[in-house]
Amino acid sequence: MSRTYDVVVVGGGAAGLSGALALGRARRSVLVIEHGAPRNAQADQVHNYLGREGTPPAELLAIARSEVAQYGVELLNADALAATKLGDGTFVVTLADRQVGARRLLVASGLVDELPDISGVAEGWGQTVLHCPYCHGWEVQDQPLGVLGQSPLSIHQAQLFRQWSDDIVLFQHTSPAPTEEQAEQLSARGIRVVVGEVVGWEPGGVRLASGELVARQALVVGADVRARAEVLLSLGLETAAFEVDGHVYGTYVPADRTGLTAMPGVWVAGNITDPRAQVISSAAAGLQAGAAINADLISEETHLAVERLRFFGAQAWEARYSAKPDGIWSGDPNAVLVAETADLTPGTALDVGCGEGADALWLAARGWRVTGADISTVALGRAAAQGESQGLEVDWRHVDLLAEPPRAGEFDLVTAHFMQLPAADRAVLYEHLAAAVSPGGTLLLVGHHPSDMHTTMGRPHLHDMFFTPEQLVADLDPKAWEVLVAEARPRQANDPDGKQVTIRDTLVRARRR
Repeated sequence: MSRTYDVVVVGGGAAGLSGALALGRARRSVLVIEHGAPRNAQADQVHNYLGREGTPPAELLAIARSEVAQYGVELLNADALAATKLGDGTFVVTLADRQVGARRLLVASGLVDELPDISGVAEGWGQTVLHCPYCHGWEVQDQPLGVLGQSPLSIHQAQLFRQWSDDIVLFQHTSPAPTEEQAEQLSARGIRVVVGEVVGWEPGGVRLASGELVARQALVVGADVRARAEVLLSLGLETAAFEVDGHVYGTYVPADRTGLTAMPGVWVAGNITDPRAQVISSAAAGLQAGAAINADLISEETHLAVERLRFFGAQAWEARYSAKPDGIWSGDPNAVLVAETADLTPGTALDVGCGEGADALWLAARGWRVTGADISTVALGRAAAQGESQGLEVDWRHVDLLAEPPRAGEFDLVTAHFMQLPAADRAVLYEHLAAAVSPGGTLLLVGHHPSDMHTTMGRPHLHDMFFTPEQLVADLDPKAWEVLVAEARPRQANDPDGKQVTIRDTLVRARRR
């Protein structure tokens, strides 16, 4: 996976770019994936967009792209083929040549107009073949217009376009014949009805199956619409029937007023969820969805910040140890420590986060001169008691090594097991620990692998506290370090329900040159 973003936006039209703009200005990392086939590409101008009235669609998009780029939003011309939701609530979006990660998804991929199979209609779409009076009515005012009858909505379209022209012909085509009341209304407004199948749209007008050509300058077509929902369908979401007065005209994706779908973490905006939305309302919906996504991320980050405080703070550890007078840990040394240090010549050792002392005491029993460091006085008291009972001497230190790092080159062995800190803190601590290793000495780092998040072990959803061997190795200067072991080592463990599962320990053992 090339990168994980706060938000991946699928669709780079008005809705998607507006959402991306709001999120970029909120200092979110955002990737917009644009398939390059906007619905209004064939139209000459965008209308009813206050401040941009009459702007060509391509120009409006170019302006929008330059605006979002100012705020660090990345733009990628590609097709989003599918998406997967992971067990930790994040998403993987699959492209033709890569995968990208996302904490949240905004899908604004629009819809497809499914035009009737009539000669000339597709070729004239957006120019002389129209669908929306508010988008095109002014431009064809006072011209002879035709309305293609396909459904009960066609009579409504004819009545709408009558506002812009008094020369309207409703071609009944495949639509039901007007009721008496509708016929009276059409007649009163001077709208003629022509019976017969339409077989073509030509520069001179509408061609009927009878061969007759009815002169018209533009043709109004009510296209069915299909939501571009392939990414959402791959996630297990479903489209719904888009109905008007009981007649189905296509599909859309249901969502609440902010654009949130039935799947947490996935929003939609624009025509994919509102087929009747114009460009300006799609942009507004994108802004609303972007703000909602940012608020959702803030809520999650606040929760995680509280969890970090509870999980990592000194007071939290004091409380955890105090709550279990008989001890938290087994009293046995970590298996990785035993396996990876058994062949080392004893010297000076630093056990970081020594807890109740099992690792430090195991090293001391084998001749190491050990310093055990921890932020919990309760844990250190228990460790000291164990050392006294076993007749082993360890220098127990109550210290926060983030704030008070050990002296450079002080130890022949520095070992840290399961120091699950936020990524920024972990980077600082491990830099301190690496510096404390003497020439020829060993650095042994062990932690929970990110794959544990997808097991039933019940790991806290603090994503950046898990790390891979590759991440650790990348921070070690190869000129200064020889990496002896770097792997995700599997082992068996029991989850909270007592079920045995396979988990993996991130393990890096390196020797300072």
